[in-house]
Amino acid sequence: MRKPLVAGNWKLNGTRASIDELVQGLLQGMSQVGETDVAVCPPFVYIDHVRGLLEGSRIDLGSQDVCEEDKGAFTGEVSGPMLRDVGCSYAIVGHSERRSIYGESDELVARKFAAARRNGLTPILCVGETLEEREGGITEEVVARQIDAVLALEGIAAFADAVIAYEPVWAIGTGKTASPEQAQEVHEFIRGRLAGHDEGVAAGIRILYGGSVKGGNAAELFGKPDIDGGLIGGASLVADEFLTICKAAG
Repeated sequence: MRKPLVAGNWKLNGTRASIDELVQGLLQGMSQVGETDVAVCPPFVYIDHVRGLLEGSRIDLGSQDVCEEDKGAFTGEVSGPMLRDVGCSYAIVGHSERRSIYGESDELVARKFAAARRNGLTPILCVGETLEEREGGITEEVVARQIDAVLALEGIAAFADAVIAYEPVWAIGTGKTASPEQAQEVHEFIRGRLAGHDEGVAAGIRILYGGSVKGGNAAELFGKPDIDGGLIGGASLVADEFLTICKAAG
């Protein structure tokens, strides 16, 4: 049975003071969270600070991105070895904001996925379609293309050490949420796509949903058979809301 995972993506938010308050609230409420893995992904400059705050807790640490190279002349980048050195367990790769704003291709995302794995980080591979693509009826085509780029580079066995997050771009930060049925449909498609290569890997991989998940809709989303938790944006910045979502996953 797959253990649920809820990961908070703090994006470009936070100060030392606000992060101290947020983490304190999370730590106080974690005793009420059941058998769910929980992780937070702060901005790079606060990762080490958050590591100190989380020491001895059951909350894991992740990064919002990772460079596809491990070292060298890549100004402004942060590498997998660096992230491991400061205590990260997860790395988000291919978030729609990285794809759309910064022009990251499927092939670059695949190389970042590989960089995370070779450095002992669990990649959280984000996939998802825009509103135009959904209305055009090509959601599955888009998601398949994004997954296939990683399969081509890393092979199916790599997904045994990975997480996938389905995030419909039209539902991220918009207040719109894919219905539980819409989300389940795509999650089932993703699992089936992987099952075509290896049924065991497909059955074991955790597929998260992300896209305006809140305490009020989390339980219904997470109740679907192929939804194994969430990658949470705005709601992860409010301790009580994030804890409610974590409880719903359990």
